[in-house]
Amino acid sequence: MLASNQLIKQSLNFFNVRKLIILCSFFPIMANATTASTTIADQDFLKCKINLVERANKAGFSSYITQTVIGNISPIERVIALDKKQPEFTQTFEQYIKARVTDYHVRVGKQKLKQNEKLFDSLEDKYGVPRQYLVSFWGLETVFGKHKGKMSVLNSLATLACDERRSEFFTLELLNLFTLIESKKVSVEQLQGSWAGAMGHMQFMPTAFLKYAIDGDNDGKVDIWKSEVDALTTAANYLNRIDWQAKERWGREIKLPENFAFDKIVFDQYYPLSYFKELGVKKTNNQSLSSYDIQAELYLPSGHKGPAFLLYPNFNVIMTWNLSKSYALSVGLLANKLVGAKGLEFLQQEQTKIKPYSVTQMKNLQSQLNALGFETGEPDGIWGPKSRDAIRSFQLKYQLIGDGYPNKEVFSTITFVQSKNKAITPNINQ
Repeated sequence: MLASNQLIKQSLNFFNVRKLIILCSFFPIMANATTASTTIADQDFLKCKINLVERANKAGFSSYITQTVIGNISPIERVIALDKKQPEFTQTFEQYIKARVTDYHVRVGKQKLKQNEKLFDSLEDKYGVPRQYLVSFWGLETVFGKHKGKMSVLNSLATLACDERRSEFFTLELLNLFTLIESKKVSVEQLQGSWAGAMGHMQFMPTAFLKYAIDGDNDGKVDIWKSEVDALTTAANYLNRIDWQAKERWGREIKLPENFAFDKIVFDQYYPLSYFKELGVKKTNNQSLSSYDIQAELYLPSGHKGPAFLLYPNFNVIMTWNLSKSYALSVGLLANKLVGAKGLEFLQQEQTKIKPYSVTQMKNLQSQLNALGFETGEPDGIWGPKSRDAIRSFQLKYQLIGDGYPNKEVFSTITFVQSKNKAITPNINQ
């Protein structure tokens, strides 16, 4: 017998609140910049800098910050181009995974586990975060410190803060970076990192550094660029503080039964694990799911023809590091392989034949769905929660498999539906 609707609703409400709390912890805390939000974005970079100085003055920063530091900031045009071409949005899931969960990552990751065994013993005891996850983040972020980034963090953050797309987020990150500079936790000379302003071995944003940094090697300072111990200890503290569940995994790859009842679930929503068990979901070895009391979300990164996963609460903790499910799955799958798992069963057995869609195609699909009453929000070319829900609703209405994925059946069916609607709409000009 399936779980009752009331039980499911209670579980969803509880977990969605918890999920919101976790995600909110990722956003800037404004330790020394608790001012009213006013976007500084302006296409004219000089005017944007003037707006930034005004924000910094209101936040109480010294003239060193408002005159010297901000005065030396300059834009980096390449940053905006990179922001628009993030691999999470331009690669298929299989392409993304294969580029990140590599034999090299596994081999070197296992070496790092052995080389730092005592450190990881102490971190696990104190913070409850299994070592394989810390090494997985390390490998995916900087290939174990090989690629920490060489861009000016100040210039990168300022460039993004002056761009309208995510101005307020990056403005707050920039103000928190000013706090780090003013309090002498970092020096301007240290501030090299990624195009998005992430720093050091584990690629911390300024807010995460400000709130969670730990002097792991006890030398009186935190250096996430040169000290592996500081970087790994800070990562363990960060994950612990944002609610990592020590005795739980991130999720698992699963097998769906034939003719799975897609109408019984909503994507990006959590249900009791027992509910999926009753729907016939099994482990990849065809064994039944456990009876463990945990919430789970079904995720199909390539639709019903690709791999399938159940995601647990720790998955959302991983996503606070990078708000991409492909990234979070890479962390989980690499962590599994570091402790002996085979990896992604689906890719070992067969290749998905799903043809990747372009950002332009996705934008057009979102516009078409909106026109038909399946709300996706403002078309942005990103296959996010609203788009998954809209596609699923469209699929179920037109007797397609409701996997929420923009496959060729969806594209062809929506074209047919639109052409049919045009054919029966009277021309008032005739």
